[in-house]
Amino acid sequence: MEQTKRKGLSIFERFAFGCGDGGCNIIYTAMTGFLLLYYTDYAGVNAGAVGIIMLISRVFDGISDLVMGNIVDHTHSRFGKARPWILRMCIPFALAGVLLFSVPADWTSNAKLIYVFITYNLVSTVIYTAINVPYSALNALMTQDPYERSVLSVFRNLLATAGSLFINTYTLKLVEFFGDNAAAWSKTFGVFGLVSVILFLITFAGCKERVRAAGVAEGEIQKVSTKDAFLSLFKNKYWIIVTVMLALIFISMALYGGATVYFAKTVLNDRNLVTPIGNAVYIAQIVTMFIVAFFVKKFGKRNVMLAGCVFNIAGFVFMLLTSKYVLIMACSVLRGVASACMGATMWAMVSDTIDYGEWKTGNRTEGVVNSACSFGYKIGNGLGSAILGWIITLGGYVDTTEVQSAQAIFSVKLAFAIIPVIIYVVIIVLLQWYKLDKEFDGIIADLKARAEEKAKSRS
Repeated sequence: MEQTKRKGLSIFERFAFGCGDGGCNIIYTAMTGFLLLYYTDYAGVNAGAVGIIMLISRVFDGISDLVMGNIVDHTHSRFGKARPWILRMCIPFALAGVLLFSVPADWTSNAKLIYVFITYNLVSTVIYTAINVPYSALNALMTQDPYERSVLSVFRNLLATAGSLFINTYTLKLVEFFGDNAAAWSKTFGVFGLVSVILFLITFAGCKERVRAAGVAEGEIQKVSTKDAFLSLFKNKYWIIVTVMLALIFISMALYGGATVYFAKTVLNDRNLVTPIGNAVYIAQIVTMFIVAFFVKKFGKRNVMLAGCVFNIAGFVFMLLTSKYVLIMACSVLRGVASACMGATMWAMVSDTIDYGEWKTGNRTEGVVNSACSFGYKIGNGLGSAILGWIITLGGYVDTTEVQSAQAIFSVKLAFAIIPVIIYVVIIVLLQWYKLDKEFDGIIADLKARAEEKAKSRS
């Protein structure tokens, strides 16, 4: 790869990059944290049926990611590969969010399920994909410096967490303000959609694409066939590890994110506690984000990711063992620290696998690599949401009942903490094979040497 200049990015450009995930998270957090609650308690849609729809839709969604990644790699405009799509899709993204939370209340059950299937796929399969895949590719296109990539990931997760905090704090308040009924959710997401458009426009205006494939001169295009691009993925061992890891992380996030409101409602007997629990996680994550880059630089991405897994395991285990408010908040803070460790590293690790893939195969495909990772984590998210719906249904949860059965309460604990703990143990095992941090400098040096040889051959 080549870069125009090897220097740090400005604070504003880092902030602008982070705004993109802030915009994405307005819908993503709503889908993981509140959509199932909206469907079951306001729209009157069966949770089990919704779980099946979500899982099927995620398969379509994953395929659309791969298509979009290929489109990004073949996009060439004065704005670059990725930025044009952020500009084109920001308004459709906001409108689709409103449709997602606008299930017609007077429709029959089957008609509602059809509406849910169509709008859920419109949001996740089409529009979210068309803006999130290019956004994810932007990290590797802005800089080749591994530390800067980590800093960009910090800003990405800092602003994403701020978006999650915003949604977690104001969703139920705005719903109540607008009437605490089904229509109130549509109005609430009209407000949130406007915020997301503003954030995406900041990303588009504030970021710049600088990085090119090794030996490709400015203004030239590296042509890689779709077949070669996808075959290259499976020659990239680190991409495989990171993709599986992302899928597992997002299964966990979908489970505990969606189960938090049920945990507060059935285990802690107070639905309103969902806000302080979530805010404790998000605030701790934001605070940790300001210092985590130092630890990434000192210990490497892999080791910081490992620490995040350990903190998450501890936070969930202790949360299951207590019912005291103060201890639950302390566990939530520990989980926030863990989220910062993982969030600051996972997307930078994806970008690093792009350089490894170019070194290994000669093909540089930011769009396809990120879309294939997106395929993995969206399948994970869909599977997690589906598992949550199935567990809640099989556990006998009844939304109209004040006191839930012991089986229903255990099902909530299973989704909220027990399965995530198992997932983080598996991730720790996977990371034993990830050694790219130690190899990265040599890979970049070799890519630069190749670029210099190609430049000499052209002169």
